[in-house]
Amino acid sequence: MVTAEMVKQLRERTGAGMMDCKKALVETNGDMEKAIEYLREKGLATAAKKAGRIAAEGMVDAYIHGDGRIGVLVEVNVETDFAAKNKEFREFVKDIAMQIAASKPEYIRREDIPAEVIEKEKEILRVQAINEGKPEKVVDKIVEGRLEKFYKEVCLLEQPWIKDPDKTINQLLMEKIAIIGENINIRRFARFERGEGIAKKSENFAEEVMKQIGK
Repeated sequence: MVTAEMVKQLRERTGAGMMDCKKALVETNGDMEKAIEYLREKGLATAAKKAGRIAAEGMVDAYIHGDGRIGVLVEVNVETDFAAKNKEFREFVKDIAMQIAASKPEYIRREDIPAEVIEKEKEILRVQAINEGKPEKVVDKIVEGRLEKFYKEVCLLEQPWIKDPDKTINQLLMEKIAIIGENINIRRFARFERGEGIAKKSENFAEEVMKQIGK
């Protein structure tokens, strides 16, 4: 028998609607874990539609690597304050912050990359292909293939998830939209790495030794 308390627990864990939670529990004979899986499978089909809806709630979270070498700030939005407080959403935001720290993306999606950056990358890839002796007639195809690899390196949504490399961050995002039942939008992030951009002094060990002995 499905009780109101069970529906409440499932809603708190997933952020899904009350009726969806009740139906999931009925379909899975009250098994909480199977109900969560049911909501995931049911929601994936409509997640893409939800991805176009306005999401203005959510949270800003931080991740600091253990030794203080890397720090990340990320804003992830969702449609309602209720969903923003649920465990599934908050764990997702943590995962995204850790992903940014580990994989160092420069953009969220490929559409965010300035046209001049893409053109410069194409030019570099073209020169590389020509220097490798590739036939001129296949250079453009090689460049396009390598450009896809470039997108996977610099765009957060196209990166393999560090916890499951068989899944991209975009696939993870769609799963969370399906479970929670609301649009989720990774809006912006900033990544800081200690000493990044500072021209560090290059020490000449032999020269330093000579100074110490007065020569």
